[in-house]
Amino acid sequence: MLRHGQSWGNLQQRMQGHGEEALSRLGQQQVQRLGQRLLAESWWPSQIYSSPLRRAQQTAEQLRGVFLAAGAGADGSGCPLPPVQYDSALEEFQNGIFQGLTWPEAQIHYPELCQSLEATLDWLPIPGAESLIEGRQRAHGFIQQLLQRHMNCDHIWIITHQWILQHLIAALLECHHSWKIPADFTALFEFSLDRDRWHCSGHNQFNTELWQICRFNDASHLATDLRAAGQ
Repeated sequence: MLRHGQSWGNLQQRMQGHGEEALSRLGQQQVQRLGQRLLAESWWPSQIYSSPLRRAQQTAEQLRGVFLAAGAGADGSGCPLPPVQYDSALEEFQNGIFQGLTWPEAQIHYPELCQSLEATLDWLPIPGAESLIEGRQRAHGFIQQLLQRHMNCDHIWIITHQWILQHLIAALLECHHSWKIPADFTALFEFSLDRDRWHCSGHNQFNTELWQICRFNDASHLATDLRAAGQ
C-alpha cells in the first residue's frame, strides 16, 4: 500500500477530501524517487489499484511511467506491466462542507461546528461528510475483494490516501479499532500473507511466518529535502 505524493492542497494545508488537486513539484519528485526505488528492487506489480482522485491517479501513472521509461515493459517472465485499475473505495475521506478549506477558513465559515469539534475527541457528524463507520466499511469491502480475487502469486500496488489507508490497514489486520498511523508522502506499507491459509482455523492463525508486516511507513527513499510537512 502506498500513499500518494504531496499535492498542492497538502502544501496549502487544505482539507482536500474528494478534491482534485494535482501533485506539487515536490510531490512529483517524491513519486519519481519511489518509482526508482521500486524499480531497483524489481518490485514488479501484477496488479495496480488506485484511488481515482487526481493526486493518487498521477502518483499511480508516474510510478508506472518510471518502469516504462526504463524499458521495463515486462517482468522477467514476460508478463507486461499492468494498467491501473481505479476504485472509488480507495478515495480519501469525503469531508463534506470542509472540502477544500484550510482549518482557519473553516473556523470563519463554520465557527460553532469548529468549536464543537475542538472541544471533544468524540466523533461528531460534519454536514455532507461520510461517517467513520462508512469509511471503515468501504475499506473492509475493498480488502475482502482483494482476498477473494487474488492468490499467493500476486504482487499488488495500492495507491491511496492517508485517512482511508488507516482503515485499510485495520481491516487487513482484522482490528476492531482503526488506529491513527503516520504516513509520509509516498510511504510504503508492505504486507505478505498466505492466501491459501487465510481462512483456516487452528494454530496457523497464530503462525507469524504466514502473516508478515514487511515495511511500515517506509519513506527511506526520500532524502531530507524531499520530505514535507502537511497532510
